[in-house]
Amino acid sequence: MRVSSTQMVGRYQKQLNDSYEDQTRMMEQSDGSKLHRPSDDSVNYSKYLRYQNSSTENAQYQSNVKTGISWMKTADAAMVNMTDILTTLKEKTIQAANDTNQTVDVQVIGKEFLNKVYELVSLGNTQQGDRYMFSGQSDLTQPFTVSAAKKERGLTKTLDDPQSDYFKDSNGNGLGADADGNAVQMLTLRGDDGNTYYLNTRSGNVYTEEFVKQGYKDKVAGGQQHVLAGDEAGTLAGWTPTSGTVAQYFKASGELEGTNYTKAMNDAYGLGNIQVGGTTVNLKFATVDQYIVEYSGDAKHISMTKRNGTVDPTADTVNATGQDLFGSDIFDNVNSGNQPKGVSSGTAALNDLLTIVAKLEAGDTQWLSSDGITLADEAHSSVLDAQTTTAARQNVYDSVSTMLDKQNETITEDISNASDADVAKLAVTLMTMQTIYNMSLSVGSRILPQSLTDYLG
Repeated sequence: MRVSSTQMVGRYQKQLNDSYEDQTRMMEQSDGSKLHRPSDDSVNYSKYLRYQNSSTENAQYQSNVKTGISWMKTADAAMVNMTDILTTLKEKTIQAANDTNQTVDVQVIGKEFLNKVYELVSLGNTQQGDRYMFSGQSDLTQPFTVSAAKKERGLTKTLDDPQSDYFKDSNGNGLGADADGNAVQMLTLRGDDGNTYYLNTRSGNVYTEEFVKQGYKDKVAGGQQHVLAGDEAGTLAGWTPTSGTVAQYFKASGELEGTNYTKAMNDAYGLGNIQVGGTTVNLKFATVDQYIVEYSGDAKHISMTKRNGTVDPTADTVNATGQDLFGSDIFDNVNSGNQPKGVSSGTAALNDLLTIVAKLEAGDTQWLSSDGITLADEAHSSVLDAQTTTAARQNVYDSVSTMLDKQNETITEDISNASDADVAKLAVTLMTMQTIYNMSLSVGSRILPQSLTDYLG
């Protein structure tokens, strides 16, 4: 087979150029990366892109987790102070309930108590930057405000555990406090006979003060476990025992003035009457003049996703709302009719504490020794539950943060394995290729056929 000089020269030049291109690609890797285009290594380039996506996701999750932890730490610090204050308020209530106190002593405690409640409201307005911690997703809105003047609020009868157990029917159905609030209550009524009565808002049954405080105990001692027909003093004729009745008489904050009831009607004993021992007793709601706290936030939680997979608002929640902190009571629970959006007022415990303030100012040690202590304990429990929930979520986020750090190390290592060049090996290879290239030039100049010009010269 005859090989012309032209073919020999062309083949030599091609091999020489290929060698030069290889050196050029090797020189590109001197920046530490062996991947500059998909053609460099299609398999590793594909892995590199996947690892980069994973790295970007990991960085975003780490940012979410750090922000969430920061948010929860700020909220937790505020709630720790709240629980400390509420512990003090429980002690103050117990102290004030002592019958040996003079009225003036109880009133002094009332002033201290009110200042502590204002501290609670201030902590409820805790901010991180310009965002309010306990305002739900309306975090640019200040959540809690206290009324400038006192308002007329319905007076509740808060049942202790034995009373709560008794005032259930045979099926175990109680007075309907919802899962967001532990307060089990009746409404206090005043009769024109001068006596106090209590209204079960779920049934319309009215019980005497004596029965709720002592008479039911005699029933239990006789073997009766739950309230039965005949225990009531009477039933309100105009009362419709359905969910939502409370809203007809009271706002969610407990302030008198519902959808079809006014203070004037109440003052005129406009609630209705019952028959007690053959005597007609006209009833009205008992009220107390006190300050009222209003909540301007919402019940929506803020989620900060911390991992791949299905979004879980419960697990990803980083904030506590007013409803989480202060629970609900008879005026805003699920049976009250004051939950048009399915949530409580967000201020139940605060307003119950302000009821305690009003009773302290009045020197009512008898009420304080029963309802007051129970309400103070319920308020403490409500905030403590919210704090415990937040602390548990923070622990989860701390664990996830550690996991994400380890994942980031793994992803970084994968990226390095797929794209990093072996610099030492690269240097040796380049030196070898350069030596071979130079030798090719030297040999080629000697063995390639000379041109016609060279002969003529």
